[in-house]
Amino acid sequence: MSNETDANGRLDDILAGYGIERSNIIPILQAVQAEFGYLSVGSISAIAKYLRLSESVVYGVSTFYAQFKFVPVGKRLIRVCRGTACHVRGVSRVLDETSKLLGIDPGETTADLEYSLESIACFGSCALAPVMVVNENVHGKVTPDRVKKILGKD
Repeated sequence: MSNETDANGRLDDILAGYGIERSNIIPILQAVQAEFGYLSVGSISAIAKYLRLSESVVYGVSTFYAQFKFVPVGKRLIRVCRGTACHVRGVSRVLDETSKLLGIDPGETTADLEYSLESIACFGSCALAPVMVVNENVHGKVTPDRVKKILGKD
């Protein structure tokens, strides 16, 4: 079985778990992204067909919400807070160092799909500012010098 056939089968399994009501569009998008890590053009098309909607409607809904991704996300998702407390405590230097080490800017993924970098408005962990989250691991009081160690690049 090819990867594409396997992916189509998994997508069909996800869709089968939902009724064809338009109200299921967001839960379906969330389930597809949880399974594949992002929403491909093919998955948008399949969702539209299943829900009997136009692709532009499904795409429009998915682009409205920041949670949805349209390119594969790296194995390690690095999110750097850019909220006020983090900003005041020097997060811009942390973000610059992270970008330099990974060779990508926020919103990008490394070519080997190992890392994705995002800047987030606020994590709500202001007492730990500046904050970096790698997958689900929260790192507080991050300095540019600590970035290498956090990313395992020391």
